[in-house]
Amino acid sequence: MKQKQQIIVLVVLVAVAALVWSFEWRQQTPSVQTESFIEGYKPLGEDNPRIRWEELKRAQETEYKSNGRNPFSMIAPPTPQEVQAANDKKKNELPPVPPTPPPPRTIADFPPNLKFFGYGRVPVGTPVRAFITDGEAIFIVSEGDTLMGRYRILKIGNSSIEFQEISSGLHGTTPLEEQVIPPSA
Repeated sequence: MKQKQQIIVLVVLVAVAALVWSFEWRQQTPSVQTESFIEGYKPLGEDNPRIRWEELKRAQETEYKSNGRNPFSMIAPPTPQEVQAANDKKKNELPPVPPTPPPPRTIADFPPNLKFFGYGRVPVGTPVRAFITDGEAIFIVSEGDTLMGRYRILKIGNSSIEFQEISSGLHGTTPLEEQVIPPSA
């Protein structure tokens, strides 16, 4: 029974393959399509299709001379009278005083919400870890770690922590802030 089913499936597959092959054979081939396209071609009405070297040379030697208008702008350039009036107005005005730039930062600062409140070593021989809070969360970092993706901890001391602001490369120091313990009631 199994062999009989296989023969039936084989006959069906051969019939489907023959049907697909005959359908594809009747389709127009690309070479026939190309021939029909070429038959409908009409040449240009050019009497002499040679390259005109003198016209090409003249076009290559042409130099662009701007009239002052920006070809990429819809705004028309000012007239000569407007330009003259603007120049006269500038001559009569005092030159503007340029604003003084702010002094460059020389040291980095921790944001006011970050506080360095302690340090310690858990097992002997491990690096010193600093405890920093932003009021809600506590961050535990050691030397070389980054804090909030913005500060690199350089040195943890007994009374301060040295850090570098990653974006600017500026160094800074923040002191250890001692916690005031409220009196017991």
